[in-house]
Amino acid sequence: MTAAPVGVAIVGAGVISGQYLTNLARCPDVAVVAVADLDGARAAAVAAEHRVPLSGDLDSILARDDVEIVVNLTIPAAHRDVSRAALAAGKHVFSEKPLAMTMTDAEAILADAGRRGLRVGCAPDTVLGAGIQSAARAVAAGVIGTPVAATTAMQTPGPEHSHPRPEFLYRPGAGPLFDMGPYYLTTLVTLLGPARRVAAVARQGRAERVVGTGPDAGTVFRVEVPTHVNALIDFADGPSAASTFSFDSSVRRTVIEIAGTEGTLSVPDPNTFEGPVRVLSTGADRWRDLPVTGTALGRGLGVVDMARSIRTGRPHRASGDLALHVLELMTAIAESCDDGRFVSLKSTVERPRPIPADG
Repeated sequence: MTAAPVGVAIVGAGVISGQYLTNLARCPDVAVVAVADLDGARAAAVAAEHRVPLSGDLDSILARDDVEIVVNLTIPAAHRDVSRAALAAGKHVFSEKPLAMTMTDAEAILADAGRRGLRVGCAPDTVLGAGIQSAARAVAAGVIGTPVAATTAMQTPGPEHSHPRPEFLYRPGAGPLFDMGPYYLTTLVTLLGPARRVAAVARQGRAERVVGTGPDAGTVFRVEVPTHVNALIDFADGPSAASTFSFDSSVRRTVIEIAGTEGTLSVPDPNTFEGPVRVLSTGADRWRDLPVTGTALGRGLGVVDMARSIRTGRPHRASGDLALHVLELMTAIAESCDDGRFVSLKSTVERPRPIPADG
């Protein structure tokens, strides 16, 4: 007998909600039953666009018995309150990144869930896509021998050039480290295991930015966070990584390379779900492509994996524990930027096992 789909409610009808709603509608494992937002008209419009039957405020959505998973797509400053309200209402939670703005708040979310027997998941779920999982299988299979070091870079001129409301991306809880860092750091933990300690420096390129697109184009706003971060990460299993996160570069660059004793692996953009995955073996004079297999569903893949896990009783992969470790890693990087010293991490997490090529 086929299990009934898991009822899902979207909370936060902003820009990213459209990608989730489009992709979740393609999956028979879930049924999106409601959309909630502080702006009721926006919730209603998004629900109508994606043929979701109901819209409303958070309290009315949480009161529904057919909602099993709340997908928290609110701004970072609201993640804690929305997630804890959902847990208090007996709902599983899948949150956009970061899990919370502080370790204390994130730990409280996981403690709430543990007491109630509920699940917490968190973006990025890009690490579950075909590209990163194919890279993870290559590392596990020893394609590059023993991993020694990684280099990552995320460099752009800043989201104000493409996002119609970019101000929140320059406030605490965002910036290049907390907004884009989760993609790169979650990928590194997926490939190399938990981090042990970090050292970092940071700069702020400009005190003000200008909205470049949409109805607010030309609006000047204040920058409240560092916009260029360089981090050195020491992993518990031996490798290290040098990582750059920047909104101050005229060059757009996304790089993840893992150097090993037998070659170097080029990993795809961790903000996507596909390839390519390439390897340059020691002694070779050219890169070669590796097979890229797995799902490329897109944003919402972690929600679907959680829904299937709820029905089957297995652990879900984009877990709260993984998100907590990545949050501590980002928090430690920020602390090192302020203090000028190595900062050790207290949390750890088991390196996620690669998803088999056949799913």
